[in-house]
Amino acid sequence: MPELVIKYKNKRTLDVLLDISRYFGFSVILPKQTKPEKDFQLNGVTILAADKSIDASELEPVFTGKSIDAKQLRTDAWQRTR
Repeated sequence: MPELVIKYKNKRTLDVLLDISRYFGFSVILPKQTKPEKDFQLNGVTILAADKSIDASELEPVFTGKSIDAKQLRTDAWQRTR
């Protein structure tokens, strides 16, 4: 049986195709939804998905009471070496 793949941007297009399929006798098969991968590679580094169970409260004493400015931290610590 021949197949045709139709890509669409608007959900209304799918609704129209489903209505037309009833009259003309063709079937519309929706692809299975795939879950995004939990980890993936980016420039050779494995990126893990975020986890809501991580407790960062142990880091609070490290930064409490220090007058650390985000802009100053970027300029001091995150400079690229050329």
